[in-house]
Amino acid sequence: MFDLGTGLRYFGRSQPHDGSFRGHCLLTHLHWDHTQGLPFFTPMLHPDSVFDVYAPYQEDGRSVREVFESTIRPPLFPIGIDQFPGAFLFHDLADDEFHIGDVRIMSRLVPHVGPTLGYRIEWNGITVAYLSDHQQPYDGSFAASEAALELADGVDLLIHDSQYTADEFAVKFNWGHCTVDYAVWFATQARVKTLALFHHDPTRTDDAVDSLAECARATGRLVGMNVICAHEGLTVELG
Repeated sequence: MFDLGTGLRYFGRSQPHDGSFRGHCLLTHLHWDHTQGLPFFTPMLHPDSVFDVYAPYQEDGRSVREVFESTIRPPLFPIGIDQFPGAFLFHDLADDEFHIGDVRIMSRLVPHVGPTLGYRIEWNGITVAYLSDHQQPYDGSFAASEAALELADGVDLLIHDSQYTADEFAVKFNWGHCTVDYAVWFATQARVKTLALFHHDPTRTDDAVDSLAECARATGRLVGMNVICAHEGLTVELG
């Protein structure tokens, strides 16, 4: 799975309550909206559950485990993370390449606020890239790092930040995100087959999201790229 937001709680409800859980998370960064679901993931109440969490090295020298130990603990949470019956295994990453089983994973640092990773996964001939929070150049121009383009190069599916309109970005240019137009441009540069617009602004209405997505789809059709709008419960079949 990617990230540990509030959706993790609902995913946990779908797991068998009488069995253990074994899973892996590719965590982009440690901001609250990407981590606050972790202590509410009920499968970790089973003593045989094991959950591997991969996340970026921190600039202050703390390990990922140390960060979670400092936040999931009293008085912020009733128990410490080491008191869960299941075991959390934390792995610190930067620009790395590794395997989980037969899945090949590439992680690269991408522009955001604080250490942030994007991921590329390859399995059975299918490729998916995930850039949840991606800082567009402050001046609103279209340019991207080599690392970001490497992650997305030719993937079957790119799940990408699309938080702002151009007017919103002009005010929040240094908040670590990008416009819908930038997401489409970036996907075009990377020759992506399908772009999933993601990380919608929390103040955006469903109708407004649909309107932005329709404009993006029209642009995508001009270059032969499929554009979809990520939403809760969406399933995408590849291959």
